[in-house]
Amino acid sequence: MENIVRNVRDIDNGDRRAIEHVVGQALRDNQRLVIQIVSLDLNDAEPAAPPVAATGQLPAWCNVYEGLNDAEIAELEKTVLTRADLTRTSE
Repeated sequence: MENIVRNVRDIDNGDRRAIEHVVGQALRDNQRLVIQIVSLDLNDAEPAAPPVAATGQLPAWCNVYEGLNDAEIAELEKTVLTRADLTRTSE
């Protein structure tokens, strides 16, 4: 196992943009980037979850409405659809 440590302020702009793309967030100059490199033993790896097509069922996290009554679902959808309305007026 090897750790690579870099101060963000010392990373050039092109590399910094690439790293920000990989980690999915902007980096600040007062941060330190720590990258850990590990070797995987493929014999000990846990098998990946089977795809939906193989099981014929959706994963449990897809059951977002489970246990809710119709009124609760309507209220939840009202909030979600309001937040998802990203349209602008055509003026």
